[in-house]
Amino acid sequence: MATTELGLVTAGVDVGTEYVKAVVVAEDRRILGRASVPTRGYFQDRAYEALRAALEDARAGEADLAVIGATGFAPDRVPHAATRLAESVCHAAGAWHHVRGRMTLVVLGGHEPQVIAVGSDGTPRNIQRVRRCAVGVGSFLMFAARHLDVHPTRLQDLASAATAAASVSSYCSVFSGTGILERLRDGASLEDVALGSMRSIAERVVEIGDLDPPVVAAGGVAEYFPGVLRAIESLAGVSVVAAPDPIYTAAHGAALLVRPS
Repeated sequence: MATTELGLVTAGVDVGTEYVKAVVVAEDRRILGRASVPTRGYFQDRAYEALRAALEDARAGEADLAVIGATGFAPDRVPHAATRLAESVCHAAGAWHHVRGRMTLVVLGGHEPQVIAVGSDGTPRNIQRVRRCAVGVGSFLMFAARHLDVHPTRLQDLASAATAAASVSSYCSVFSGTGILERLRDGASLEDVALGSMRSIAERVVEIGDLDPPVVAAGGVAEYFPGVLRAIESLAGVSVVAAPDPIYTAAHGAALLVRPS
C-alpha cells in the first residue's frame, strides 16, 4: 500500500440520513481534515462531495489516500471505498480513540438510536436498539424545527427558554410528530414544545436501558441538540458526556479501522 509525503493517509465516510460526514486521518492517527454536507439527492454524490471537502481541509488530494472506509445508512454508495463497516463498530472505535476505556456509548444520529456497551479494547460487547417505529430521531427533530418555525440549529436555543416540557409521545416517530401538531393546536408555547421534542428522544433512549457509567454520546443529535443529553441525564440519573465533535465519531472510527495493521 503506497504512501505519500503525508505518510499513510486514510479516510472514513459516514453516509447518514441527515448528513454525510468525511474524516481524513494521518499516519499518527491525527485528524487532518473533516467535512459534513446535508444529505440530499443521490448518496454517492454527497459522499464524494464530503470526501473532497475533507481532503481540501486536510490540504491533501485523492492521490494521497491509501484507503477509504465507509459506514452509515448507505455505505455501499461511497465511491472507491475498500471496506464497508458497521456503524456500531465505527462509533465505538471513534469514541474509544478519545476515551481509551470501557463505556456505554449512546449513538444519536439521524436514523436509529443505539446503546452500545464498549469494552476496554474499543470493541462493542453488546448493541441495543430502539423499537422499529421509534427510529428517525434526527428527521423527527428536523420536523419539529420546521413546525416551530426555527432553523434546526436554533431548536436548542428555543428549548433552553422553556418553562416545562410539553407532552410529546416517545412511542413512535409518527405519533411524536402528531403530538407536536396537537400541542401547537392546543396553544402550548414554542419553547415548551421544543423541550418536549427533545425529551421524547431521551425517553426512547432511556427505555433501552443499561446506561452504565461512564456514558458517552455520539452522533449529529449529540452535536446539535445537547438538550437531549441533559434530558437523558434527568430521566436516567446518570452523567452523559458528548464525544469530541460527536457528529464525526463514526467517520473517524471508519478511517481508523481501515488502517493496515
